[in-house]
Order: sequence, then C-alpha cells, then structure tokens
Amino acid sequence: MAIGAFAAVSAAMAVVAGAFGAHGASGPQEAEWLRTGGLYQLVHAVAALAIMGFARGPAIMLLAGGALFAITLYAMALGGPRWLGAVTPIGGMLLIIGWLWAGGLYWRG
Repeated sequence: MAIGAFAAVSAAMAVVAGAFGAHGASGPQEAEWLRTGGLYQLVHAVAALAIMGFARGPAIMLLAGGALFAITLYAMALGGPRWLGAVTPIGGMLLIIGWLWAGGLYWRG
C-alpha cells in the first residue's frame, strides 16, 4: 500500500534528520530545525500508519503536512533560503486539517 510505504520512508527520513541534528548540524539553530522537523515528521508518519485503514484521506493529509513542514526546516538547516520558513506553517495547517478530519471521521463512527 502506497500510504504505508510513504509513511515508512517518512519515518526513516525523520530518524536521519534527528541523527544529523544531534551529530552534524552546523549550529544550534540548524540542530533545532532538524530536531523539530524530525519529531513532527516521525510522529505524523506513525499516526498515518495507525489510521490509514480507517481514515485514508486524513492519513494522506498527515503525511503531506508532516513532509512539507519537516522538509522546509531540513532545507533551511542545510543552508537553503530562509524564505522557506514562510512555507513551513502551510505544512502545519495541513497537519491540523488532517487531525480535525480524522477526529470528525472517528466521531461519526
């Protein structure tokens, strides 16, 4: 299943980002971006795996939001342009929408 494969790759990316943040980041701000991105990406990859059987749409939203949120932070940590920080909240909004969507589906049963 494509959602599961993407979630697994997303979780692996998060672990790599966290490890690089702990051992190879060029400064404290870069390490924090890698740590934050890794945490959000990992949590949402696991959440997507947990709900993908019942809430496919929200699972995709969590993966997309987690990836967008994290990848913009990773890019800035690796020297990318700072304007990417303006894109990061879009990923956060997708995460919020995914959680609310999942909650609505579970509420309705």
